[in-house]
Amino acid sequence: MSKNTDKKTTIGGQALFGGIMMKGVSVGAMAVRKKDGSVHLEEWELPEKKWYNKAPFVRGCFNFVEMLREGMKCMNKSMEISGMLEDDGEPQSKVDIWIEKHLGNKAYSVIGGLLTVIMVAAMLFVFLLVPSWLFAMIEKASEADVSVWKAPFEGILRLILFVGYMALIAQMNDMKRVYEYHGAEHKTIACYEAGKPLTVENVKPMVRFHPRCGTSFIIITLIVSILVFMIVPINPAEWWSIENTMLAALLRVLIKLPFLPIVVGISYELIKLAGRHTNILTRIISAPGLWMQRLTTREPDDKQIEIAIAAVTPCLPKDGEDDNW
Repeated sequence: MSKNTDKKTTIGGQALFGGIMMKGVSVGAMAVRKKDGSVHLEEWELPEKKWYNKAPFVRGCFNFVEMLREGMKCMNKSMEISGMLEDDGEPQSKVDIWIEKHLGNKAYSVIGGLLTVIMVAAMLFVFLLVPSWLFAMIEKASEADVSVWKAPFEGILRLILFVGYMALIAQMNDMKRVYEYHGAEHKTIACYEAGKPLTVENVKPMVRFHPRCGTSFIIITLIVSILVFMIVPINPAEWWSIENTMLAALLRVLIKLPFLPIVVGISYELIKLAGRHTNILTRIISAPGLWMQRLTTREPDDKQIEIAIAAVTPCLPKDGEDDNW
């Protein structure tokens, strides 16, 4: 954040296709630029937080799952509103006709849900199973005991895969625009935290990197997982003398799954700490994620900043509300 920042807000958001979703203390909002240039704005009341949304280390998993669910819902809706899924004049295939006939208006949400499940399954396979399988092959081929390097190897490989994946999709035109909206979201929050009126002129010069970003959260989670699994060694191949490397890798991943809530819980508290305070410790915590945001954010144009301002305005605190950390 910029050095003149003196406020730390809880307001946060997510870039969408052609728009931005924001969440405040009690109100959520989504602004999307329609194909005709007009702005579609939606607002909704946020449910009151339960104890598990507020308890330290417990809240991380629940809030993360809620964030994913609501984020994907808004992402799918933004694709429809922005015109990304409109008919381009090509004749409909038999599959398109069947989907339209049987699903009707629910087609976008159903397809979006299926794509989400497929994407999550593919990412779990690549980011969890492949690194474990590769190390299992190395371990089997090596004559020396290399088990101490298992957690660092898998964790660093996952970091490399994640950075590579983000760099690859950053080349897609649609994702470039999403990253521009991501930059607009960060700049607008920075302007609000700096205590300046939310105008395009004030938002434009703000920094586009923010320590409380979802990208930073993923990077912190990957780093924390390395540290946790160095402390908690898991080696089913050694426990049960399993020769098959893929089976050993699969069992290792399955045994590690119950530890993921611990990893996410610790990471969530660290990202909140980084968003609340500015000191040498939080700068160290934030540094990898801020660097990664050079890939996941881009400089927005004036119209994208207008969308960010439209999305955040309904989320600003009402009378009697406090959005400070």
